[in-house]
Amino acid sequence: MHIPDNYLSPQTCLVMGAAMVPVLAVSVRRVKTKMSESRLPLIGVGAALSFLMMMFNVPVPGGTTAHAVGGTLLAIILGPEAACLAIAAALLIQSLFFGDGGILALGANLFNMAFVMPFAGYALYRFLSIWLKSEKGRMVAAAIAAYVAINLAALFAGIEFGIQPLLFTDAKGLPLYSPYPLQVSIPAMLIPHLTFAGAAEIIFTTGVLAFVEKVSPETLHQSGPVAYKKMAGLLLFLVMLTPLGLLAAASAWGEWNKQVLSRSLGYLPSGMAHGFDYRAMMAGYRISGIPESLGYILSAVAGCAILIIVFRVIRFKKKKDVRS
Repeated sequence: MHIPDNYLSPQTCLVMGAAMVPVLAVSVRRVKTKMSESRLPLIGVGAALSFLMMMFNVPVPGGTTAHAVGGTLLAIILGPEAACLAIAAALLIQSLFFGDGGILALGANLFNMAFVMPFAGYALYRFLSIWLKSEKGRMVAAAIAAYVAINLAALFAGIEFGIQPLLFTDAKGLPLYSPYPLQVSIPAMLIPHLTFAGAAEIIFTTGVLAFVEKVSPETLHQSGPVAYKKMAGLLLFLVMLTPLGLLAAASAWGEWNKQVLSRSLGYLPSGMAHGFDYRAMMAGYRISGIPESLGYILSAVAGCAILIIVFRVIRFKKKKDVRS
C-alpha cells in the first residue's frame, strides 16, 4: 500500500499532502492535551510496532505481496490521534531511509494509512464495543474494525491510482503517471487486502492486544505505569522474525520500479520516466555487502531505534517546557 513516487501526479501529491496538514496539526494538539507525559514514549513504541508489521510481507494471488499496518491496533492502544502520529512517523522513516513509499507521495500514504486506518478503525471499534462488551467481544470488535479499516485504506489507494489516467494524459492520450484505470486499480488493491493482508491485520491486531492485555493491562486501560520493558521484548521478538518477510520476494501491486513497469507495459509513462528520483541509503531494507536477512534485521533495528529515540526526545522537550 506504499505508493511510490511518480505513480501519482504532482497535483495529486500536493492535494493529499495539504489534506494531511490539518490532520497532523489537530492530532499533535490533542495528544499534547490528552496524553500524559509518562505515556508519550509509547507513541514511539507504537510507531516501531507499525514499522515492523509493515516489514512482514505476505504473498497474495497474482504474484504480488501485501502487509499489515496496525492502524486500528495502535488507535485502540494509544487513541486515534496518537496512532496517526505514530504511523506517520513510521511512514516518514520508511520513505527517507528505506525507499518504502515515495517522498512526494508521502501525503497520500499518510492519508491512507495514518488517517483513514486509525480513525475509521477506532470509530468502528468503539461502535461495536457498545454491544460486544466482554473481553472476547472486544477482541471480535477489534478484529472486525481492523479488517474493515485496512480495506478502506486500500480502497482509497486504489482510487488514487485509478484517477490518474482519467486526469493526466499526454498529447497521444497515454497516461502520464499510473496507467491503471479504476476498474483495474480498485480490484487490484482490494483483493489482496480482503484476503491475505486483511487476515494478517486481524492476526497482528488480536495477537498484540492479547499480549498487551496479559503483560501490561495498564497500557490499554491507562490506569498505571506502562510496562516498557515488556513492550521492548515484543519489539525485539518481532525484529528477529522480520526475515520471514523476505519469503515473499515479489513487490506489492503498484510498487514496481521503472524497469519492471516498462517491461510489463511495453512503455513507460512520460511523467514517470522524467519524474522525481530519490535513492534511499538502505533501499529495500538491504545493506550492501552483508547477507539479505541480516540487512533486514539491521534495518528493523535502525528503524525502531530512530522512532523510539525521536519520541523519547519529544518527551524530554515537553518535560523541560513544563518546568520552565
